[in-house]
Amino acid sequence: MLKGILLVFFGACSFGILSTFVKLAYHDGYTLGDVTGAQAFFGAVILWILFFFQRRTSGYKNKKRYRITPYWKMILAGTCTGLVSIFYYQCVKLVPNSVAIILLMQFIWMSILLDFIIYKKKPSALQLAAVFLVLAGTVLASGMAESNIADLNLKGIGFGLLAAVSYAGFLMLSGRIGNEYPPLQKAALMITGACILIFVLFPPAFIFNGALSGTLLKWGVIIAVFGTVIPPLFYAEGVPRIGTALSSILSAAELPVAVMMAGFVLQEQVSILRWLGVCVILSAMVLPNLKFLKRPA
Repeated sequence: MLKGILLVFFGACSFGILSTFVKLAYHDGYTLGDVTGAQAFFGAVILWILFFFQRRTSGYKNKKRYRITPYWKMILAGTCTGLVSIFYYQCVKLVPNSVAIILLMQFIWMSILLDFIIYKKKPSALQLAAVFLVLAGTVLASGMAESNIADLNLKGIGFGLLAAVSYAGFLMLSGRIGNEYPPLQKAALMITGACILIFVLFPPAFIFNGALSGTLLKWGVIIAVFGTVIPPLFYAEGVPRIGTALSSILSAAELPVAVMMAGFVLQEQVSILRWLGVCVILSAMVLPNLKFLKRPA
């Protein structure tokens, strides 16, 4: 159980680091299609290389001739990952970053609600308390409490909520589908699905127009590692161990990391109130996990 907690936590931290590099890529003039396409493409390539290398060096052989989940279902499930990137990056363009983060963080209660509606799994009292703490801490840590939100773009709000739903769907599918696959293969199949979806919506012109000779190659690889390699791989291994509800709470680590990266790397002003929100979110993540953290490793 503790291993699953740590995997999901570090996967969420990787997502938090991602947003800083996405902003830097946009600063260099690249488009939504360039960023999402490069992220998915390089992510799929890296994951498949790692999988075939692991299979070759470890002598892995597919002993399970019968698969419960067909390949095509894994690829289809991976479209949720692509949708998260598309919707969230578009949301950031239309509303303030603080509001976009708050909208994305709604995946916490959405995933618990989906777990209850679809699988009839009731959240525990500690999980419900943690959700309320996370939402309260999100308002503080994102700067929402200090911002003027009188003028909000309704389209941006819609994209943010769609990103949250997609993220909740990704968590649910990651924990329920394809657990019989090796984690690397499972992650590679899902990111391949994300790549196909993004290429259909945004034809990969960046491969042919010379964009990769600039900084897009650098940003594409970095964003791929932190956005489409580490999180899906860690989630593929961690979510089935601890369940969707607990994973959704731990995934809130994304916001504190994003705030810290904004302060240290992007040199953005981070007030004491925002740091207080970070502490509230961290306490919310610890609360439902105390019984696991007390166990000897």
